[in-house]
Amino acid sequence: MAFYEYVSEEQLAGFDKYKYSAVDSNPLSVYVMHPFWNSVVKVLPTWLAPNLITFTGFMFLVLNFLMLAFYDFDFNASAEGHQHVPSWVWFAAGLFNFLAYTLDGVDGKQARRTNSSTPLGELFDHGLDSWACIFFVTTVYSIFGRGETGVSVATLYYILWVVLFSFILSHWEKYNTGILFLPWGYDASQVTISIVYIITAVVGVETWYKPILWGFLYRDMFSIMIVACSFTVTLPMSLYNVLKAHRTKTLKHSSLYEAFLPFLSPVLLFVLSTVWVLFSPSDILELQPRAFYLMVGTAFANVTCKLIVCQMSNTRCHALSWLLLPMATVVVLALTSVHQLSSHFNIFAFSLKKPNSD
Repeated sequence: MAFYEYVSEEQLAGFDKYKYSAVDSNPLSVYVMHPFWNSVVKVLPTWLAPNLITFTGFMFLVLNFLMLAFYDFDFNASAEGHQHVPSWVWFAAGLFNFLAYTLDGVDGKQARRTNSSTPLGELFDHGLDSWACIFFVTTVYSIFGRGETGVSVATLYYILWVVLFSFILSHWEKYNTGILFLPWGYDASQVTISIVYIITAVVGVETWYKPILWGFLYRDMFSIMIVACSFTVTLPMSLYNVLKAHRTKTLKHSSLYEAFLPFLSPVLLFVLSTVWVLFSPSDILELQPRAFYLMVGTAFANVTCKLIVCQMSNTRCHALSWLLLPMATVVVLALTSVHQLSSHFNIFAFSLKKPNSD
């Protein structure tokens, strides 16, 4: 690690030429949240650093994660027959989530207000955003848990990946078009999550046990909304924006391989972690879901940050991340253990069937 270069000299030089370009067309953001954030930023002291605002908002999400880890480490607290998370924790989670969302909205405004916008500030902001995905997804999971009326840890694992790929799509767009198209689903999800936390504090998690209609549960609506939003809104809009840039000849990468190169490491990370889940001899996802989600989310954030550095510095994205090497090693060891266990079992079974010569 002492000799590892995270940002190259070429990328640092590219930062000097970088200019922020973003499009936010979400009606909720444009007509509700931005006016609110404009009012909030006016009361902030001008000496307050934008990066401190960014970090404080991120730490509210970490605090939510730690609170729920304390009261619901294995995601069983919301199930029937278990001691539920105290109501005040849900109140705090709703407040902290909305504060995190608000601070994430005002940090850039504070930077422009104080004339302190820098490429490194944007990298810091978006880098923490990439890591924040894991914290708010796992915190929301505690509302439903893994009981009969909840969501299995395997289902939540795949939902987490839907959220992660939805996030990286925006930066893939910018890598190819030079413009950051802010996703519509982000604002709606953050407002909804904050409200659901408060509702849970008032009515209790037992409310989510009841079916909405016939056998359709709230957990089903939760899962369907996330997947549907990603595949019917986020993905089509991303493809449309890239296709539009191609038609107007403003696409930064003419080669199909170069255009989709940023997906190679995230896809490989997904494959490695999924193979680990499916073939783990100790069934690691069932045994330690929170730790496994955190590992996946942290590795994903590292890969995404490298893409953010490349799209901001206008440099070529690397095909593979070195961080995938130790993970691949662990997966190979896990698969080897499965093979060895299977071999030992077959030998033992054969010895039992072998007739006694005495």
